[in-house]
Amino acid sequence: MQIAFLYALVVLIWGSTWAAITFQLGPVAAEVSVAYRFAIAALLLFAFAGITRRDVRIPMHQYPLVIVQGALLFSANYFFVYYAAARVTTGLIAVIFSTIVLFNAFFERLFFGLPVERRLILGSLLGLAGVALLFWPEVAEFALRDRAVSGVLMSLAAVLVASLGNMAAVVNTRHSLPVLAVNAHAMAWGALSSAVAATVLGRQFDFSTEPAYVWSLLYLAAFGSAIAFGGYLVLIRRIGAARAAYSSVLFPLVALTISTVLEGYRWTTPAFAGMTLIMAGNWLALSRLTGQRRAVPDRKQ
Repeated sequence: MQIAFLYALVVLIWGSTWAAITFQLGPVAAEVSVAYRFAIAALLLFAFAGITRRDVRIPMHQYPLVIVQGALLFSANYFFVYYAAARVTTGLIAVIFSTIVLFNAFFERLFFGLPVERRLILGSLLGLAGVALLFWPEVAEFALRDRAVSGVLMSLAAVLVASLGNMAAVVNTRHSLPVLAVNAHAMAWGALSSAVAATVLGRQFDFSTEPAYVWSLLYLAAFGSAIAFGGYLVLIRRIGAARAAYSSVLFPLVALTISTVLEGYRWTTPAFAGMTLIMAGNWLALSRLTGQRRAVPDRKQ
């Protein structure tokens, strides 16, 4: 029941963040917006830990991978997402980002020796096809122009970096580090590395007081980062990185549901077919989790 709740929480929150990210694009540089986002998220987590008297200390010999997790998952990953969102539609990015399930399965095999399950791969391929059908008009209109190609490449770079960040998170969970402590420190390092990158690239540390920017920033920091990533990393610990990443295949369904209610999105035959494929893929990928824990085996260092 807890796994189902966390899974639904992650899907519902991250499914709504695609729209929020578009309000972050504008006068404030992407690197600076990412730094603001994770600085706020880290402060929220440290404040929560203080109020609830949670221990957020991390042993120094385990700290380097926390920094790596922060730099990859809470910094560089989002640079590429924001860069891509300025070049191609979020629908196309969602299609590409769905491949993180395959990336995670590959890296779990490469780094930890976990078997690549045919059931999971088939479910992932069905889900990816379903997402492509959901956004078929945007996929079909894709043209090989410089700006569009660079957007696709940046989306793929975001997936690669995010998946490697997931692998760092897997190792941190193997060390039985508390998710709250890891996220608080890692998000602080993500904010710091984003600020350093912004400085090196010569970005101005501007801030927009436009309500859309401020509210989307707060939503992304509190819900899209502090809360959702907490649930996601607990899922990685419980069911493995590849299955946890399948939540990315369901994000578009949430995004389109929101669009249906708020923007009058009209469901087409390809969209319904895509939804059916996503649900079938979700069943294949996750139906064997009952009574099963697919965690990374604990190996002594």
